[in-house]
Amino acid sequence: MKSARLLLLGFLFLLVFVFSFMWLSNKGVFAPKEIPFNLAINFSDYWNAGEAEITSYSLEQARYGEVRKGNAVLIYVTEPFDTKDQVKSEKSSSDAVKVLKLNQTKSFLTGIYPYSIMSSTFFPLERDKHALKVNTSVQEWCGQVYSQLNNRGVYELLTHSYFEGEADQYLELEPNHMENEIWTIIRLDPEKLPQGTFKMLPSLEYLRLMHAEPMAYNAQGVLRKKDNLYTYTLTYPTLKRQLAITFSHTFPFEIQSWTDTYPSGGENPVMLESKAKKIKRIKTAYWKKNKKNDTYLYHALGL
Repeated sequence: MKSARLLLLGFLFLLVFVFSFMWLSNKGVFAPKEIPFNLAINFSDYWNAGEAEITSYSLEQARYGEVRKGNAVLIYVTEPFDTKDQVKSEKSSSDAVKVLKLNQTKSFLTGIYPYSIMSSTFFPLERDKHALKVNTSVQEWCGQVYSQLNNRGVYELLTHSYFEGEADQYLELEPNHMENEIWTIIRLDPEKLPQGTFKMLPSLEYLRLMHAEPMAYNAQGVLRKKDNLYTYTLTYPTLKRQLAITFSHTFPFEIQSWTDTYPSGGENPVMLESKAKKIKRIKTAYWKKNKKNDTYLYHALGL
């Protein structure tokens, strides 16, 4: 009789322990710890000085089966980001986090008409997470397209296009690595770049220009060091595409050049290489430099 009571008490204790563990786990007590980036000692001095880093590049861009000359610009800056509304936070908010924002622009001519492309990526500084928001717009004389991805536990992808069959679309995708975010991870902690084999969502720019299905594709990532430079190579076997970004091996890991190789040309595509090489890099609070007398800064970038 006594042993039966002890057995029952032991069983009840086990039930209480199991349900307590489950409750605490749901509360996040036993959740895996997020791994912070290994930020450089002088990270704050460089990125929190009230200036943006602006780098111009000479660009050769594949489009319609030919390579076109143009220019590209990478604008990096830290700023507060409202995670609730997913916009820049203009005032103090409990929902605000610090992000490294990248605005990437490209401009080039295709025959008589110009192309203008801009992509923005908002990546949190504090933890090893995915980008909180990514958007891309493409303007040319035929029309324009716009894509926006919001990371709210799932990837909410909204696209607008003038192409038949695309028009206005809304998709929800499972979280995966994003190509757009690797440009910010490089600047924070290159060792955290995805390596080996994994799933990755190609850049929104590539998806729009190639009219590819928005989904995570099988990819392979390799980080190599040669002399004083790193090169991160990202390969998509099914897309027959390879992106290689070369950057300095020490902080602030400045991007020097990149190549992007894939089939271009519609019904009869040919393998072409887009590439960009650094022209000039400056640091300035560009949002304050909007007077006529500030135009020299634009020309100083070789644009």
